[in-house]
Amino acid sequence: MASGKARAEDVDLEEENEDELFITEDDILEEVEDDGDQRMDEDDEDDEAGDTLGDMAEGSSGRVQDISVQHFDTHNASVFAVACHPTQPIAASGGEDDLGYIWDITDGEILVKLTGHTDSVTSTAWSADGEMIATGGMDGKIRIWRRVGKENYNTWEFLTELQGPDEVMFLRWHPKGSVLLAGSNDSTLWLWQLPSGNTMQVFAGHMGPVNCGEFTPDGKRIISADQEGYLIFWDPRSSTPIFKLGPDDARFSLDGITAVAVNPASTLAVVGGAAGGVRVISLSKGEIVSTLGGHTEGESIEAIVFVDLVGAGTTGLGVVVTGATDGKACIWDLSTMRLRSTLHHEDAITTLLSHPASKPHLLISGSADKTLRTWDARNGTLVRTHTGHRAAVLGASLGLDGSVIVSAGDDGLCMVFTTEAEETE
Repeated sequence: MASGKARAEDVDLEEENEDELFITEDDILEEVEDDGDQRMDEDDEDDEAGDTLGDMAEGSSGRVQDISVQHFDTHNASVFAVACHPTQPIAASGGEDDLGYIWDITDGEILVKLTGHTDSVTSTAWSADGEMIATGGMDGKIRIWRRVGKENYNTWEFLTELQGPDEVMFLRWHPKGSVLLAGSNDSTLWLWQLPSGNTMQVFAGHMGPVNCGEFTPDGKRIISADQEGYLIFWDPRSSTPIFKLGPDDARFSLDGITAVAVNPASTLAVVGGAAGGVRVISLSKGEIVSTLGGHTEGESIEAIVFVDLVGAGTTGLGVVVTGATDGKACIWDLSTMRLRSTLHHEDAITTLLSHPASKPHLLISGSADKTLRTWDARNGTLVRTHTGHRAAVLGASLGLDGSVIVSAGDDGLCMVFTTEAEETE
């Protein structure tokens, strides 16, 4: 914390650049159980690491069918993060082997080995234009790579290493500009201008590790939350919070905040805690609007995502999905603050993804039960179960306008699945 404050005093804020980046236009975007899918046998965990996925016999006892269209098996340990490029058929993954890779999701070919970390790579993130990739690790390093030339996306060069955080908890790029946000284990929040690598701001005010944070979709504000249960709303140009909520308010006692998301209109935040509580916050007033109570008490909220069930130009407060370690994904209508549907996995939900504009009603969930599932969020029906992993799914990302899901597994594998329904359905 002290080093973060010292570094902040040396920062020259580049006001002209900030004014260009934080622009004003708005620009963004029944209870159902899966009785038809066979639960995976625990024997899968005993499979030797060298077994190939292709050897898994369909329907054979103790085996799980691999329905992926491609996989990437170069990581030698758990894969913690994966991110698909905004437009190209490539992904970046990071893992417990202290390495990151940029690879082709069509054939699994390695394009670039992202080296330089001395501990697990836990975050990978593409800039909005897809010209830069950032990796963040438990070593506190944030390393930036950029594309070389304009002909293709096969050649990348190391650009710079950003210093500041003690341990990187998350990375987020600004939705419209080359500005990178990072949360640190030492309770600080950092903002850099790229490609220069200049520090734009260091935010102090959290009381514990900054577990999660986001730019609002309009790019004007930042929201961040920590392990001690504090939520802070920031103007990127100022180190003074716009508002701060914490456990001193009994209504906001969440036993630590584990997930946060902001609606497309940048007017509401939904916050989830380690004790299973969910709160809806008005960003204009800095007040709690509602408490959502669909999850099991004591089960941590691990993922939150907004879905657009009407399409572009949706009015109202929107629809949000919360996923927790109780294996449930709850779909909420924020106009009424009522539960629409509850979706089920056999183990903790680790990630949620909302399909882009082409099919906004599709929702993808990833779980410690080794599967990912595609759902129709309008009615809670299961569209497809994506199997092949032999251990927990730790992360996922949508690529190629949502036509594929790329997953990261505790089994050391990344898998590519299509989001289309099976022809037999």
